[in-house]
Amino acid sequence: VQLVESGGGLVQAGGSLRLSCAGSGSSFSISAIAWYRQAPGKQRELVARITRDGRTNYADSVKDRFSISRDNARNTVYLQMYSLKSEDTAVYYCNSEAPWGQNSWGQGTQVTVSS
Repeated sequence: VQLVESGGGLVQAGGSLRLSCAGSGSSFSISAIAWYRQAPGKQRELVARITRDGRTNYADSVKDRFSISRDNARNTVYLQMYSLKSEDTAVYYCNSEAPWGQNSWGQGTQVTVSS
């Protein structure tokens, strides 16, 4: 699976952004898809994940502000982000995990929240 993220950018604190992760390959729709982020000087962390059948989980820090969804007809997963904070500033990466364990990563998209 090849993954391409888009939708990042510069936004003011309190604003919103929607990230997209477009996947190629027949296994995308049967893979769990996750968004991770990595801020400068910090480890990459899980933000949100959605399974093939739509079950979701979130990091506590974003639970009430972010929403992950998928459109298998378009081979796309979205991360809707509301009430953005400066601490959400990071490079956001899309990850796919196929049922047989193969992992793929996108190139990342930068999100910068100005305070």
